Amino acid sequence: MTAEAPPVLLLAGGLGTRMGGGDKCLRLLGGATLLEHVLARVAPQTARVLLNANGDPARFARFGLMVLPDTVPGQHGPLAGILAGMEFLAAHAPDVADLVSVPTDTPFLPRDLVRRLLEGRAAAGAEIACAASLGRAHPVVGLWPVRLARRLRHAIVEEGERGVARFAARFPLAEVAFPAGPVDPFLNANRPEDLACAETVWRANPPG
Repeated sequence: MTAEAPPVLLLAGGLGTRMGGGDKCLRLLGGATLLEHVLARVAPQTARVLLNANGDPARFARFGLMVLPDTVPGQHGPLAGILAGMEFLAAHAPDVADLVSVPTDTPFLPRDLVRRLLEGRAAAGAEIACAASLGRAHPVVGLWPVRLARRLRHAIVEEGERGVARFAARFPLAEVAFPAGPVDPFLNANRPEDLACAETVWRANPPG
């Protein structure tokens, strides 16, 4: 993917409570962290990868990523991470129009994710695009205009909005379907049993 591709924001700002706490993205799968797997999938698709995470950024130093903490106090979920990415780009890269968000617990992300989100949004004449598979939308895997930052901040701070799908539904939205194949590309490891499932899938379908 060329330098014109939107930056990708990796969302790792949650508490990981369903995984027992701590940084879920640093759990191991096939001998590498979930974050490493996600990076391997998305880094070739864009010229810039950002990481949304709270707390001491030093624990992510080995990944060489710009770490962006949430810009609103309290735990507001992935919407707050998306806002942090939007506001960073609006302040430091005003020529960047869009941002792609992905969670860091999805190690099988499509290698053509960014391109297909862009194409799907354009084909639908929409403002936002999100991924879908097996008849289910995955709004956290989305393509967002940076210019929506003020409206997103208002929704979080003034309205208490926490739902990514609800916020996205306020705008013309394209759902871009991805084939599941032998593996659902959006399989996510929220809980220990999910990670065990991902390990089984990984061993049966090693990356090519």
